[in-house]
Amino acid sequence: MAEKIQCLIIGSGPAGYTAAIYAARADLKPVVYEGLQPGGQLTITTEIDNFPGYPEGINGTEMMEDLKKQAQRFGTDVRMGMITTVDFSQRPFKIIADGKHEILADAVIIATGASARWLGIESEAKFNGAGVSACATCDGFFYRGKEVAIVGGGDTAAEEATYLSKLCSKVTMIIRRDELRASKAMQQKVFDTPNIEVLWNHVTKEIVGDQTVNGVIVENVKTGETKRVNISGFFVAIGHKPNTDLFKGQLDMDENNYLITAPNSTKTNIEGVFAAGDVQDHIFRQAITAAGSGCMAAIETERFLSNVSQTH
Repeated sequence: MAEKIQCLIIGSGPAGYTAAIYAARADLKPVVYEGLQPGGQLTITTEIDNFPGYPEGINGTEMMEDLKKQAQRFGTDVRMGMITTVDFSQRPFKIIADGKHEILADAVIIATGASARWLGIESEAKFNGAGVSACATCDGFFYRGKEVAIVGGGDTAAEEATYLSKLCSKVTMIIRRDELRASKAMQQKVFDTPNIEVLWNHVTKEIVGDQTVNGVIVENVKTGETKRVNISGFFVAIGHKPNTDLFKGQLDMDENNYLITAPNSTKTNIEGVFAAGDVQDHIFRQAITAAGSGCMAAIETERFLSNVSQTH
């Protein structure tokens, strides 16, 4: 027998939990499925210093626990587990959780986020949160006056390198090719910044350190020579992958598979399905903007459901 609910929220980062807080207060009795990474990307960030209301900063996992408790205080049903199938072809939407539990939902808020792409080397995982980061805006502050390296040659990497150059004494960009993929304007910014050094034709072999990162071993792809660069922080900026595989063929996506929402809205191309946070935002990708769009999604869901009930 399928379980019937008003509002299903898929994902449990700042967008999902903020949507849950607003939806629960609007008496929509939301159900949240936490997904593979309960709490989202913030749980792999050590300190968060740029979220308003935490003057001393806060650990990412703790902050997500706070948001979860707040959502539960208003009656949100938070469940461990994964949504494995969705059918948005008719309402109520037919959803399968954990491959077996059938749910019929009147409205769905998608807050599945995006995952940083990593290099995939062992030392990267070892030092994640201890000198290795995928977000310069989040973690750059910890490396004030220090030397750092960044991997990636696209717009994001160029932008983050420029951002880091204002805080750090030196930024080394590690580029596999002999050119940047970034737009001409972003490339110019990099070349005009005196404390950014570009290592062309180099790849990362190993990140080294004791408790935290103190160097990186790079290899010249043309000569095979290796050398060590002394750094305190290592940033990976080779892109993000939105967690949207589940929705392919049903929801409109851009060329990078981010969900497309209507301007100034969280509405997708399917009425009653909303998207919030990094799953539809490849520009800002901050906890605070994700939380803001989670609030928008819940308000739009509440309006949608009250209009539906009035017309029936």
